[in-house]
Amino acid sequence: MEKSKKRHLAKTFTWRITATATTMIIAWLVSGDPLTGLTVGGLEFIIKMPIYYFHERAWYKSNFGLNARKRK
Repeated sequence: MEKSKKRHLAKTFTWRITATATTMIIAWLVSGDPLTGLTVGGLEFIIKMPIYYFHERAWYKSNFGLNARKRK
C-alpha cells in the first residue's frame, strides 16, 4: 500500500474517533440518554468512516488550488 493511502487510513481513523466522541456527547446532552448517544455515535462511526476516506482520496487526487503540483 502506498504511504499516502496508509496516511489517509490513519487520518480517517483518528478523525473518526474524535468526531464520533463529539457526536456521542452532543446526542447524549440533547436527548438526556447516554444510550442514545452511544447508538447515534456507533451508527455515525460505521457510516461516515468510508465516506470520509473516499472524500480524502478524491481531494488527494485533485489539483484544485495547487498551482505547481505534478500528477503521478
